[in-house]
Amino acid sequence: MSGFSIFGFHAVTSRIRHNPQGVSEIYLERDRQDGRMQDLLKLAEAHHIRVIMAERHRLDGMAGHAKHQGVVAKVEALPQFHDIHEVLEDLKEPALLLALDGVQDPHNLGACLRVADAMGVHAVIAPKDRAVGLTATVRKVASGAAETVPFVAVTNLARTLRELRDEGVWVVGTASEAKDDLLSVKLKGPIAWVLGAEGEGLRRLTRETCDQLVRIPMFGSVESLNVSVASGICLYETRRQRS
Repeated sequence: MSGFSIFGFHAVTSRIRHNPQGVSEIYLERDRQDGRMQDLLKLAEAHHIRVIMAERHRLDGMAGHAKHQGVVAKVEALPQFHDIHEVLEDLKEPALLLALDGVQDPHNLGACLRVADAMGVHAVIAPKDRAVGLTATVRKVASGAAETVPFVAVTNLARTLRELRDEGVWVVGTASEAKDDLLSVKLKGPIAWVLGAEGEGLRRLTRETCDQLVRIPMFGSVESLNVSVASGICLYETRRQRS
């Protein structure tokens, strides 16, 4: 497995807690000595992870000049699921999946992963092409959720959705013009929510593959929601009905 850098307190702390053996070394800003930094230093020492004190300009370069909060870690890539069926095999409850069609903004994907973790989603599915993958920025925004939620990158999203339908998963897409609204549909069985990027929506083939299209009721003046916000609303209503 190839190594790469992650940065930010949440992302690094989560990786240490979930997979400490995959963290080779941590670089901390030399001039930052606050309590948060001390807590991270103690956590690293408890897991016998090498810590290197470095100047801020070095961390800036390692993080590609993104906001790293004075923390950069060298880590090994976690094994990823290459087949959604691997995820479905061991489930003890009806599947709850989130498929993202054409989300290219790393901040949006990171936020979707964070929402997915909070709502107990079993996997996030996204196409390999014309979509962002698990970049360092995605991992930072996800605040550790990239380490806990399986992320499945697929060659053909529509084909994967058809395979899920064959497995008995109800595929529900969101569309502003849909006849059914979120508060009127039953969401208690195995479900894969499918959402597109804000403004773009679902691609035609993806839309045609869905079993059902649903709109989120809007009570204000805005016409659309950020994909992570929309994901949170749909996933929360699913969990509410299941409870």
